[in-house]
Amino acid sequence: MARPPATRVTKLMRVLCLCCGAALVVVNVVAAQVIGNEAEMDRLWRKAEEAMANDDPESAAMNMGRAALMAKLLAKTHHEDVSVVRLFQGAETLFRSQEHGYRAIALFRRAGGQLPSSSGVCGSLSLAHSSVQQTVSSLGREDNAPGPLAAKALQLREAATDWVTVIDSMIADYQCR
Repeated sequence: MARPPATRVTKLMRVLCLCCGAALVVVNVVAAQVIGNEAEMDRLWRKAEEAMANDDPESAAMNMGRAALMAKLLAKTHHEDVSVVRLFQGAETLFRSQEHGYRAIALFRRAGGQLPSSSGVCGSLSLAHSSVQQTVSSLGREDNAPGPLAAKALQLREAATDWVTVIDSMIADYQCR
């Protein structure tokens, strides 16, 4: 049984339905990608912490660097909301600080663990210290993130405060003063 030929209106309706469907798919993919990027940033942060727990500072540094890149991407993605941008920029500098700290540990071990530490180790610790100070100042404000990101801001603020203590301890232990 043959179908009657489609009229222009029917063809137009089909094209419009396809276009609307494609637009909905694109919107859903973009929204999922932003949520996915934040989840990926958190996953990389956890993976770096696991690597440090397993005594692998090189892998930890690599994963923290990737988490920092993801935070930078998220800051660019949310460019219209200043408080969210500030939150992700703070996350980026915290992750860079941790990356430098973990890299310092790896360099110290690779150099044989002899004190006083090399200029490379002390330089990495200096970068870690300046980055974490930048994080503390940018995340120190209570007005950073609204709503659901407030918990993320608090988590990052606490991590930055703890990391200041760790970096200061590492600088003293590695005789970098």
